[in-house]
Amino acid sequence: MPNESTTSRPTTSASASDTDRAKQLRAALADRLRADGTITSPAVEAAFRVVAREDLLPVEVPLETAYAADHTVETKHDQRGVPISSVSAARTQARMLEQAQLQPGMTVLEIGSGGLNAALIAEIIGPHGRVVSVDIDPEVTELAEALLRVTGYTDRVTVQQADAWHGVPGQGPFDATIVTASTPDIAPTWLNQLTPDGVLVLPLVMNGLTRTIGFRRTGDHLTSTTTEPASHLLPMRGAGQHIEQLLFLPDPNGNNITLRFDCAPPGDIGLLDGVLATARSQLWAGVTVPDPNLLADLQLWFAWHLPGYCQLSADTGTELAAEHGTWYPHAAVCGSAFTHLVVHTTSDGAGLELGARAYGTDSYLAAQAMIEQVQAWDHHGRHTTPTLSYWPTDSNHTQIPAGTPTLDKTHGVLTIHWPHN
Repeated sequence: MPNESTTSRPTTSASASDTDRAKQLRAALADRLRADGTITSPAVEAAFRVVAREDLLPVEVPLETAYAADHTVETKHDQRGVPISSVSAARTQARMLEQAQLQPGMTVLEIGSGGLNAALIAEIIGPHGRVVSVDIDPEVTELAEALLRVTGYTDRVTVQQADAWHGVPGQGPFDATIVTASTPDIAPTWLNQLTPDGVLVLPLVMNGLTRTIGFRRTGDHLTSTTTEPASHLLPMRGAGQHIEQLLFLPDPNGNNITLRFDCAPPGDIGLLDGVLATARSQLWAGVTVPDPNLLADLQLWFAWHLPGYCQLSADTGTELAAEHGTWYPHAAVCGSAFTHLVVHTTSDGAGLELGARAYGTDSYLAAQAMIEQVQAWDHHGRHTTPTLSYWPTDSNHTQIPAGTPTLDKTHGVLTIHWPHN
């Protein structure tokens, strides 16, 4: 497939019926996001009620899609048809804007252009604020600038083509920086261009798991104020690109289960040869959840506490793929085995019991390792909100309390703390 880029909507006036329908959908979207708690502040709500999403999206996007709460709009693809640029779903935009704690008069950096999100930011920070929107792709910045010009936002939004990993020359400092693509680390330049009490919001990859975190400066490091599940966000391109490691495990029929790692797979991966042809073990943790959405919290616990943690996907023809609704893509490699999370409905139908299924000669040990972490999460991490801190390389790491779980990053160290129940 050739490269595809968006085209702006015609500048001719829309029909009266389309305009009225857009207004109705805009109000309904704001009402929905306010009612379900995604939008919590009057400023973000007002922005969603004012900005005409249909004027800042590709011409072919239907109004119903433009105002769908959870629909990501892909705006450009590479030659293989893989999306490389998109406009985040309305719910994702609203969450990140709330995390940024924007105030009137702020100077804000948006990394990842498109036009729509920059317009929302401009409405929140008002006429005395300023937005700098940066993207590595000149086609994306050209279109974003054109859309913002047509919709009247260029007096408050500056669009610039650059690889933001290296900073934005001649701009800043910024009161808030919002990164709209997933990133494996925090670029030193983002901190250098952030004000002493500035906020950084970004989808951060942590051991293969991505969470959108709102950080605020605390002396020489950053401390999280909010942590949200991240969904349908494209990876960053350029110098900050995250390249995951893939391990393909064929089943006896030639279909694959794929394990996805943040870095190199642990141990001797040769021990996993033929693992799907071995007998499997399955254990249950005696831990139940009433709502599958709570598994997002468990996934965060796994990423920090379960050795060999990875993400799992299955080809259509595999036995696993046929078992709809009974497994989740949270997995781990343990010696000559791998394990993944499974669930089944409790006898009273009130919830889901959590378990582990494992394959390989060490299958029982692998399943037991996951079960132990499910139980540890149930006792120590469930119903709590962890605090994450990012310690740049040049910060004082002696301040990190002994025994704190850590993840090493290229430009710093990430820590996490779960408060006691």
